[in-house]
Amino acid sequence: MSDGSSAELTNTAYDILKVLGKDADFLYDTIDKYIKDAQNANRQDLIEMWQVIKKDRQKHVHMLKEALEKEIHG
Repeated sequence: MSDGSSAELTNTAYDILKVLGKDADFLYDTIDKYIKDAQNANRQDLIEMWQVIKKDRQKHVHMLKEALEKEIHG
């Protein structure tokens, strides 16, 4: 059994989890609706912008997941 200290959430782990949650919500709940809205409006410029943002956020989620793994496993 652990001494309990590893069960505590450090400030840095909390920060990572908070941003990871926000980015995940945006990626999985929001961005595709924005892309669809831009498609319905026949706005190729906005479609491309949202797709770039989606790709960037996916990169951020990957970075955050790696940071969280380091935070948890040392």
